[in-house]
Amino acid sequence: MPQTDPLTPASDTAFDVATAVTRSEGGGLSATLDPGWDVGGGVLNGGYLLSVVARAAVLESPHPHPVALSASYLRAAAAGPASLTVTPGPAGRTLAHSTVLLSDATGPAVSVQATTATLTAGEPVFSAPVPAATPLADCISLAENAHLAPSAVAVPGLTRRVETRLDPDTAGWALGQPGEEPVLRAWVRFADDREPDPLALVTFADVLPPTPWALGVFGWAPTVQLQVLVRALPAPGWCLVEARASEIAGGWLDEDYRIWDSTGRLVAQSRQLARAPR
Repeated sequence: MPQTDPLTPASDTAFDVATAVTRSEGGGLSATLDPGWDVGGGVLNGGYLLSVVARAAVLESPHPHPVALSASYLRAAAAGPASLTVTPGPAGRTLAHSTVLLSDATGPAVSVQATTATLTAGEPVFSAPVPAATPLADCISLAENAHLAPSAVAVPGLTRRVETRLDPDTAGWALGQPGEEPVLRAWVRFADDREPDPLALVTFADVLPPTPWALGVFGWAPTVQLQVLVRALPAPGWCLVEARASEIAGGWLDEDYRIWDSTGRLVAQSRQLARAPR
């Protein structure tokens, strides 16, 4: 069964500690950005940063879950102390809006329009079919095969926090056999077995390597804008994540994510605009 109170940290898991938001003496909100959630070279993952922001938005909302987040990444946020400023917007019985600004010691880094509400586990009226993914037992552990990464690519700390099993059908790039489509698919869960919840889904919505890697085009693809929709409370267990780019051109790329829980329910989606790897 889905968790009934998914945003209340039940333990000191790595994710809950890394996304913790506290009230400062002056009444503001603060967090400590964890360097272990990087995508290589000390650059913090955009989904992780957005989970920190989502926790702040929920803390200041009458509703318990983030359901729509639209983030602009102004620059790469640095690990360490950060402040969060939540500006409330219209709020009603079913949803509430706010604007959240995350700043590090240098200044503003992420600006987010957030909508919060109460998610349910009800059955969908219609849902597109789940892709035919390779069974978990036959997939490739990203952490266990880190030695296969190109020598110029730093192993992300994120891969030690989120256990990722690549679908062989979209993982030829990891074996020196890139594909013809910018599509990646994998099973994911937290490495310490923390069960998924709406905040976890926000991180999972930006958890895979850049989709150009599927074509054998490696390098950092910094996120410029990321929109995440959380659709339902996820069931316990592994989540299936698929990322797909429609076009890579002119130094830009788009990525569309879909995330299903262990029951096959679509629980989150995202779309982002990023700079293409050079």
